[in-house]
Amino acid sequence: MLILDHWWWFFIPGLLLGLYAQFRLSAAYGHYSQVPTNSGLSGAEAAREVLDSAGLRDVEIQEVSGRLTDHYDPGKRALFLSSENYHGRTVAAVGVAAHEAGHALQHAAAYAPLHIRMALVPITNIASNAVYTIFLLGYIMGLAKLAFAGIIVFGIITLFQLVTLPVEFDASSRAKAQLLKLGLIDNQERSGVSSVLGAAALTYVAAMVATLMTLLHFIMIFRGNDRN
Repeated sequence: MLILDHWWWFFIPGLLLGLYAQFRLSAAYGHYSQVPTNSGLSGAEAAREVLDSAGLRDVEIQEVSGRLTDHYDPGKRALFLSSENYHGRTVAAVGVAAHEAGHALQHAAAYAPLHIRMALVPITNIASNAVYTIFLLGYIMGLAKLAFAGIIVFGIITLFQLVTLPVEFDASSRAKAQLLKLGLIDNQERSGVSSVLGAAALTYVAAMVATLMTLLHFIMIFRGNDRN
């Protein structure tokens, strides 16, 4: 099967980095979710402080189920925090909640990478769904011509993930700056927040590397077939 030839050479780097990123995140979040903040604020309360200080009192904060399901929805202009981080009065909870508030600050400031990512979401969803079809047909039929479709699909996904990196790193920077400015954490707690958010950011880097390696794989298949 041509599409599967040498797949492991491209798959292993992303897999190893992904496993390492998940280990880092689990270790950092697990540790700092046991460390209470000196302020005594919950994640939801800290996020509310960050939002209100930026004049974003109309941005709602809602609780959602699941672990680390926290996200900001620009369409609804609302923060959704997992129960553990919504109610948690720990360094991890405050850091994650403030990070999501950082996305709301980006939205209000018309941060360009965030708006580019928002624009890419619909086409990226279509591309992500097409991945399964490409792999299935490639496995069954072994068609090298599908490599061109793979280049398009993974090119779109890679672009989305590349744009995601500055969005995530910038949100973390805004979060830490506001938490310190408002006195919600001290310098010692900042180290814990940085550890948790840095580990979370690494998972995005790992996803980008994995997708980029897959894109390179399809490019090599296409070039090899084109020469034949």
